[in-house]
Amino acid sequence: MSALVIRVVCGLLFAALVLGMVAHPPDNLTQGLGMLLPAGFLLGFAIKGPRRSIVPRKRDSATSSPAPEPPQR
Repeated sequence: MSALVIRVVCGLLFAALVLGMVAHPPDNLTQGLGMLLPAGFLLGFAIKGPRRSIVPRKRDSATSSPAPEPPQR
């Protein structure tokens, strides 16, 4: 799926969660904190987008550098 589509969907889900909290506020603090965790994940994902890998891959030394030349006499 396209990264843009995923970001838009996460943004819409975040907006729906916030509007739900405004329309029907949580009964106690624990419920409110419980709703903040998924909201934070959705907002972060909507802003940053999906990451392919947290740790960058190392380039293969055989493909990145040309073959060494033999010594000339």
